[in-house]
Amino acid sequence: MRGQDTYRVAVLGATGAVGRRMVETLEKRNFPVGELRLLASPKSAGQTVPFRGQAVTVQAVDEHSFDGVDLALFSAGAGTSLTWAPVAVRSGAVVIDNSSAYRMHDEVPLVVPEVNPEAAFRHQGIIANPNCSTIQLVVALKPLVRFGIEHVSVATYQAVSGMGQKAVDALLREIAAFGSGEEVTTVFPVASADVRHPMAFNVLPQCDVFVEHGYTKEEMKLVNESRKILELPNLQVSPTAVRVPVLYGHSESVSVRFSQPVAPDDVRKALDGAPGVRLMDDPTQGVYPHPRVAAGTGDTFVGRIRQDLWDSHTVWMFVVADNLLKGAAWNAIQIAELLVGRSTS
Repeated sequence: MRGQDTYRVAVLGATGAVGRRMVETLEKRNFPVGELRLLASPKSAGQTVPFRGQAVTVQAVDEHSFDGVDLALFSAGAGTSLTWAPVAVRSGAVVIDNSSAYRMHDEVPLVVPEVNPEAAFRHQGIIANPNCSTIQLVVALKPLVRFGIEHVSVATYQAVSGMGQKAVDALLREIAAFGSGEEVTTVFPVASADVRHPMAFNVLPQCDVFVEHGYTKEEMKLVNESRKILELPNLQVSPTAVRVPVLYGHSESVSVRFSQPVAPDDVRKALDGAPGVRLMDDPTQGVYPHPRVAAGTGDTFVGRIRQDLWDSHTVWMFVVADNLLKGAAWNAIQIAELLVGRSTS
Protein backbone atom coordinates (compact mmCIF):
# COMPACT_ATOMS: atom_id res chain seq x y z
CA MET A 1 0.00 0.00 0.00
CA ARG A 2 2.98 2.31 0.46
CA GLY A 3 4.09 4.65 -2.28
CA GLN A 4 0.77 6.10 -3.39
CA ASP A 5 0.25 9.86 -3.38
CA THR A 6 -3.34 9.53 -2.18
CA TYR A 7 -5.69 6.83 -0.93
CA ARG A 8 -9.37 6.09 -1.28
CA VAL A 9 -10.74 5.88 2.24
CA ALA A 10 -14.14 4.68 3.45
CA VAL A 11 -15.56 5.30 6.91
CA LEU A 12 -18.38 2.96 7.96
CA GLY A 13 -20.40 4.38 10.85
CA ALA A 14 -19.57 7.91 9.74
CA THR A 15 -22.46 9.58 11.57
CA GLY A 16 -21.60 8.12 14.99
CA ALA A 17 -19.47 9.81 17.62
CA VAL A 18 -16.32 7.82 16.78
CA GLY A 19 -16.97 7.86 13.03
CA ARG A 20 -17.18 11.65 13.00
CA ARG A 21 -13.94 11.84 14.94
CA MET A 22 -12.31 9.51 12.44
CA VAL A 23 -13.18 12.00 9.71
CA GLU A 24 -11.95 14.91 11.84
CA THR A 25 -8.70 13.07 12.59
CA LEU A 26 -8.08 12.27 8.93
CA GLU A 27 -8.24 16.01 8.30
CA LYS A 28 -6.32 17.08 11.41
CA ARG A 29 -3.45 14.67 10.72
CA ASN A 30 -3.49 15.54 7.02
CA PHE A 31 -3.87 11.92 5.94
CA PRO A 32 -3.46 11.70 2.12
CA VAL A 33 -7.11 11.13 1.28
CA GLY A 34 -7.83 11.26 -2.44
CA GLU A 35 -11.45 10.15 -2.10
CA LEU A 36 -13.50 9.94 1.08
CA ARG A 37 -16.51 7.64 1.07
CA LEU A 38 -18.79 8.00 4.11
CA LEU A 39 -21.05 5.03 4.86
CA ALA A 40 -23.75 4.23 7.39
CA SER A 41 -27.06 2.44 7.76
CA PRO A 42 -29.93 3.44 5.45
CA LYS A 43 -31.56 5.53 8.21
CA SER A 44 -28.45 7.74 8.37
CA ALA A 45 -27.96 8.02 4.61
CA GLY A 46 -28.28 11.54 3.28
CA GLN A 47 -26.71 13.23 6.29
CA THR A 48 -23.58 15.25 5.66
CA VAL A 49 -20.26 15.34 7.50
CA PRO A 50 -17.72 18.17 6.99
CA PHE A 51 -14.30 17.34 5.57
CA ARG A 52 -11.73 19.84 4.29
CA GLY A 53 -14.32 22.56 3.92
CA GLN A 54 -16.81 20.40 2.05
CA ALA A 55 -20.02 18.71 3.16
CA VAL A 56 -19.65 15.03 2.28
CA THR A 57 -22.91 13.12 1.91
CA VAL A 58 -23.28 9.83 3.77
CA GLN A 59 -24.27 6.83 1.66
CA ALA A 60 -26.08 3.68 2.72
CA VAL A 61 -23.63 0.79 2.85
CA ASP A 62 -24.13 -1.94 0.24
CA GLU A 63 -22.23 -4.67 -1.59
CA HIS A 64 -20.49 -2.16 -3.86
CA SER A 65 -19.61 0.46 -1.24
CA PHE A 66 -15.99 -0.69 -0.97
CA ASP A 67 -15.22 -1.07 -4.68
CA GLY A 68 -11.88 0.63 -5.32
CA VAL A 69 -11.34 1.51 -1.65
CA ASP A 70 -7.82 1.21 -0.23
CA LEU A 71 -8.59 1.67 3.49
CA ALA A 72 -11.89 1.08 5.28
CA LEU A 73 -12.29 2.46 8.79
CA PHE A 74 -15.10 0.72 10.67
CA SER A 75 -16.91 2.05 13.74
CA ALA A 76 -20.42 0.70 13.56
CA GLY A 77 -20.61 -2.18 16.06
CA ALA A 78 -19.52 -5.79 16.07
CA GLY A 79 -22.50 -7.14 14.13
CA THR A 80 -22.02 -4.64 11.34
CA SER A 81 -18.30 -5.41 11.18
CA LEU A 82 -18.93 -9.14 10.93
CA THR A 83 -21.27 -8.49 8.01
CA TRP A 84 -19.31 -5.90 6.04
CA ALA A 85 -15.62 -6.42 6.82
CA PRO A 86 -15.40 -9.57 4.63
CA VAL A 87 -17.12 -7.65 1.83
CA ALA A 88 -14.59 -4.83 2.10
CA VAL A 89 -11.65 -7.25 2.12
CA ARG A 90 -12.98 -9.07 -0.95
CA SER A 91 -13.16 -5.67 -2.65
CA GLY A 92 -9.45 -5.15 -1.99
CA ALA A 93 -9.60 -2.84 1.03
CA VAL A 94 -7.70 -3.17 4.29
CA VAL A 95 -10.16 -2.87 7.18
CA ILE A 96 -9.26 -1.16 10.45
CA ASP A 97 -12.09 -2.21 12.75
CA ASN A 98 -12.96 -0.37 15.95
CA SER A 99 -15.47 -2.96 17.17
CA SER A 100 -14.88 -6.02 19.33
CA ALA A 101 -15.71 -8.38 16.46
CA TYR A 102 -12.19 -9.48 15.52
CA ARG A 103 -9.95 -8.40 18.41
CA MET A 104 -9.27 -11.83 19.81
CA HIS A 105 -9.07 -13.69 16.49
CA ASP A 106 -5.63 -15.27 16.22
CA GLU A 107 -5.16 -14.21 12.61
CA VAL A 108 -6.18 -10.58 13.24
CA PRO A 109 -3.54 -8.23 14.69
CA LEU A 110 -4.63 -6.04 17.60
CA VAL A 111 -2.59 -2.87 17.26
CA VAL A 112 -1.53 0.16 19.25
CA PRO A 113 1.13 1.89 17.13
CA GLU A 114 3.21 3.05 20.13
CA VAL A 115 3.26 -0.50 21.50
CA ASN A 116 3.28 -3.12 18.74
CA PRO A 117 3.48 -1.39 15.33
CA GLU A 118 5.06 -4.42 13.66
CA ALA A 119 1.88 -6.42 14.25
CA ALA A 120 -0.03 -4.24 11.78
CA PHE A 121 1.90 -5.76 8.88
CA ARG A 122 0.83 -9.29 9.73
CA HIS A 123 -2.76 -8.62 8.72
CA GLN A 124 -4.80 -10.70 6.32
CA GLY A 125 -7.10 -7.85 5.39
CA ILE A 126 -8.41 -6.90 8.84
CA ILE A 127 -6.65 -5.05 11.67
CA ALA A 128 -8.43 -4.62 15.00
CA ASN A 129 -8.45 -1.41 17.01
CA PRO A 130 -8.37 -2.31 20.73
CA ASN A 131 -10.88 -1.31 23.36
CA CYS A 132 -10.50 2.29 24.53
CA SER A 133 -9.56 1.49 28.12
CA THR A 134 -7.02 -1.11 26.95
CA ILE A 135 -5.26 1.30 24.58
CA GLN A 136 -4.28 3.85 27.20
CA LEU A 137 -3.31 1.12 29.67
CA VAL A 138 -0.86 -0.59 27.32
CA VAL A 139 0.64 2.71 26.15
CA ALA A 140 1.55 3.36 29.79
CA LEU A 141 2.69 -0.22 30.46
CA LYS A 142 4.87 -0.80 27.39
CA PRO A 143 7.86 1.30 28.60
CA LEU A 144 7.74 -0.59 31.91
CA VAL A 145 7.90 -4.12 30.48
CA ARG A 146 11.71 -3.96 30.78
CA PHE A 147 11.36 -4.12 34.58
CA GLY A 148 9.48 -7.42 34.46
CA ILE A 149 5.76 -6.83 34.96
CA GLU A 150 4.12 -9.58 37.01
CA HIS A 151 0.73 -8.19 37.98
CA VAL A 152 -1.43 -5.21 37.04
CA SER A 153 -4.41 -3.98 39.03
CA VAL A 154 -6.53 -1.41 37.25
CA ALA A 155 -9.68 0.46 38.25
CA THR A 156 -11.18 2.53 35.46
CA TYR A 157 -13.27 5.70 35.66
CA GLN A 158 -14.95 5.70 32.28
CA ALA A 159 -16.78 8.55 30.56
CA VAL A 160 -20.34 8.07 29.35
CA SER A 161 -19.28 8.77 25.74
CA GLY A 162 -17.96 5.22 25.79
CA MET A 163 -21.62 4.22 25.52
CA GLY A 164 -22.26 6.48 22.52
CA GLN A 165 -23.80 9.87 21.81
CA LYS A 166 -27.16 8.86 23.27
CA ALA A 167 -25.49 8.39 26.65
CA VAL A 168 -23.84 11.81 26.43
CA ASP A 169 -27.20 13.41 25.64
CA ALA A 170 -28.84 11.47 28.46
CA LEU A 171 -26.31 12.63 31.04
CA LEU A 172 -26.75 16.25 29.97
CA ARG A 173 -30.53 15.88 30.31
CA GLU A 174 -30.13 14.34 33.76
CA ILE A 175 -27.90 17.17 34.94
CA ALA A 176 -30.34 19.77 33.62
CA ALA A 177 -33.29 18.01 35.25
CA PHE A 178 -31.45 17.66 38.54
CA GLY A 179 -30.59 21.36 38.58
CA SER A 180 -34.17 22.44 37.90
CA GLY A 181 -35.69 20.06 40.44
CA GLU A 182 -37.42 17.94 37.81
CA GLU A 183 -37.76 14.16 37.97
CA VAL A 184 -34.60 12.54 36.61
CA THR A 185 -35.13 9.85 33.98
CA THR A 186 -32.30 7.80 32.55
CA VAL A 187 -31.32 5.45 29.76
CA PHE A 188 -28.34 3.89 31.51
CA PRO A 189 -28.92 0.11 31.63
CA VAL A 190 -27.34 -2.03 34.29
CA ALA A 191 -28.04 -5.63 35.27
CA SER A 192 -31.04 -6.12 32.98
CA ALA A 193 -33.12 -4.29 30.42
CA ASP A 194 -35.64 -3.43 33.14
CA VAL A 195 -33.15 -1.77 35.49
CA ARG A 196 -31.92 1.83 35.14
CA HIS A 197 -29.79 3.93 37.46
CA PRO A 198 -29.24 7.68 37.20
CA MET A 199 -25.78 8.69 36.00
CA ALA A 200 -25.67 12.36 36.99
CA PHE A 201 -23.76 12.87 40.28
CA ASN A 202 -23.44 9.11 40.55
CA VAL A 203 -20.88 6.32 40.04
CA LEU A 204 -21.87 2.95 38.59
CA PRO A 205 -19.54 -0.06 39.10
CA GLN A 206 -20.56 -1.58 35.78
CA CYS A 207 -19.35 -1.08 32.21
CA ASP A 208 -20.97 -3.50 29.76
CA VAL A 209 -22.69 -6.73 30.81
CA PHE A 210 -21.59 -9.29 33.38
CA VAL A 211 -20.13 -12.44 31.89
CA GLU A 212 -18.44 -14.74 34.41
CA HIS A 213 -17.01 -14.81 37.93
CA GLY A 214 -18.66 -11.45 38.63
CA TYR A 215 -16.64 -9.60 35.97
CA THR A 216 -17.99 -7.60 33.03
CA LYS A 217 -17.10 -7.83 29.34
CA GLU A 218 -15.28 -4.50 29.63
CA GLU A 219 -13.13 -5.85 32.46
CA MET A 220 -12.27 -9.01 30.58
CA LYS A 221 -11.25 -6.93 27.55
CA LEU A 222 -8.63 -5.27 29.75
CA VAL A 223 -7.28 -8.71 30.65
CA ASN A 224 -7.33 -10.45 27.29
CA GLU A 225 -6.45 -7.56 25.00
CA SER A 226 -3.53 -6.39 27.15
CA ARG A 227 -2.04 -9.87 27.07
CA LYS A 228 -2.32 -10.05 23.28
CA ILE A 229 -0.95 -6.57 22.54
CA LEU A 230 1.98 -6.81 24.96
CA GLU A 231 2.62 -10.44 23.97
CA LEU A 232 2.52 -11.44 27.63
CA PRO A 233 0.02 -14.33 27.59
CA ASN A 234 0.38 -15.00 31.31
CA LEU A 235 0.18 -11.41 32.49
CA GLN A 236 -2.02 -11.16 35.58
CA VAL A 237 -4.53 -8.30 35.26
CA SER A 238 -7.09 -7.59 37.98
CA PRO A 239 -9.69 -5.15 36.61
CA THR A 240 -12.64 -3.13 37.89
CA ALA A 241 -14.43 -0.94 35.32
CA VAL A 242 -16.56 1.93 36.61
CA ARG A 243 -18.79 4.43 34.77
CA VAL A 244 -18.57 8.03 36.03
CA PRO A 245 -20.53 11.18 35.10
CA VAL A 246 -17.81 12.54 32.79
CA LEU A 247 -18.54 13.28 29.14
CA TYR A 248 -15.17 12.55 27.53
CA GLY A 249 -11.97 10.97 28.79
CA HIS A 250 -11.29 7.70 30.59
CA SER A 251 -9.15 7.61 33.73
CA GLU A 252 -7.42 4.60 35.27
CA SER A 253 -5.84 4.00 38.64
CA VAL A 254 -3.13 1.44 37.95
CA SER A 255 -0.79 -0.50 40.22
CA VAL A 256 2.02 -2.45 38.60
CA ARG A 257 3.91 -5.16 40.47
CA PHE A 258 7.34 -5.98 39.07
CA SER A 259 9.62 -8.97 39.49
CA GLN A 260 12.17 -6.72 41.19
CA PRO A 261 12.16 -3.60 43.36
CA VAL A 262 11.36 -0.58 41.18
CA ALA A 263 11.40 3.03 42.37
CA PRO A 264 8.98 5.73 41.18
CA ASP A 265 11.91 7.62 39.62
CA ASP A 266 12.69 4.56 37.50
CA VAL A 267 9.11 4.59 36.24
CA ARG A 268 9.21 8.33 35.55
CA LYS A 269 12.41 8.03 33.55
CA ALA A 270 11.00 5.14 31.53
CA LEU A 271 7.78 7.02 30.76
CA ASP A 272 9.28 10.43 30.09
CA GLY A 273 9.52 10.75 26.32
CA ALA A 274 8.03 7.31 25.67
CA PRO A 275 5.94 7.13 22.47
CA GLY A 276 2.47 8.55 23.01
CA VAL A 277 3.03 9.31 26.71
CA ARG A 278 2.76 12.75 28.26
CA LEU A 279 4.14 12.81 31.79
CA MET A 280 2.22 15.06 34.24
CA ASP A 281 3.64 14.30 37.64
CA ASP A 282 4.07 17.21 40.03
CA PRO A 283 1.06 16.61 42.29
CA THR A 284 2.02 19.09 45.02
CA GLN A 285 1.66 21.79 42.36
CA GLY A 286 -1.62 20.38 41.08
CA VAL A 287 0.02 18.82 38.03
CA TYR A 288 -1.53 15.43 37.32
CA PRO A 289 -3.74 13.91 34.62
CA HIS A 290 -7.50 14.39 34.48
CA PRO A 291 -10.06 14.04 31.68
CA ARG A 292 -10.34 17.73 30.86
CA VAL A 293 -6.62 18.01 30.12
CA ALA A 294 -6.72 14.95 27.85
CA ALA A 295 -9.82 15.97 25.89
CA GLY A 296 -9.16 16.60 22.22
CA THR A 297 -5.69 15.03 22.18
CA GLY A 298 -4.18 11.76 21.05
CA ASP A 299 -1.80 11.46 23.98
CA THR A 300 -1.89 9.22 27.04
CA PHE A 301 -1.28 11.24 30.21
CA VAL A 302 0.43 9.62 33.21
CA GLY A 303 0.98 11.00 36.72
CA ARG A 304 0.52 10.42 40.46
CA ILE A 305 3.46 8.01 40.24
CA ARG A 306 4.24 6.68 43.69
CA GLN A 307 5.57 3.66 45.56
CA ASP A 308 3.15 1.26 47.13
CA LEU A 309 3.14 1.79 50.89
CA TRP A 310 3.97 -1.84 51.67
CA ASP A 311 5.67 -3.32 48.62
CA SER A 312 8.90 -2.10 46.99
CA HIS A 313 8.03 -4.14 43.89
CA THR A 314 4.81 -2.16 43.24
CA VAL A 315 4.33 1.33 41.80
CA TRP A 316 1.03 3.18 41.40
CA MET A 317 0.11 5.65 38.66
CA PHE A 318 -2.90 7.47 37.19
CA VAL A 319 -3.51 7.18 33.44
CA VAL A 320 -5.88 9.33 31.36
CA ALA A 321 -6.74 9.59 27.65
CA ASP A 322 -9.53 10.84 25.40
CA ASN A 323 -11.57 7.69 24.85
CA LEU A 324 -12.97 8.78 21.48
CA LEU A 325 -9.60 9.88 20.12
CA LYS A 326 -6.64 7.86 21.41
CA GLY A 327 -9.14 5.28 22.61
CA ALA A 328 -10.69 4.92 19.16
CA ALA A 329 -10.45 7.28 16.16
CA TRP A 330 -6.91 8.59 16.66
CA ASN A 331 -5.48 5.12 17.16
CA ALA A 332 -7.24 3.90 14.00
CA ILE A 333 -5.76 6.69 11.89
CA GLN A 334 -2.32 6.01 13.38
CA ILE A 335 -2.68 2.40 12.20
CA ALA A 336 -3.58 3.68 8.73
CA GLU A 337 -0.47 5.86 8.80
CA LEU A 338 1.66 2.83 9.60
CA LEU A 339 0.30 1.05 6.56
CA VAL A 340 1.06 3.90 4.17
CA GLY A 341 4.49 4.64 5.64
CA ARG A 342 3.75 7.93 7.42
CA SER A 343 4.89 8.97 10.90
CA THR A 344 2.37 8.11 13.63
CA SER A 345 3.80 10.53 16.20
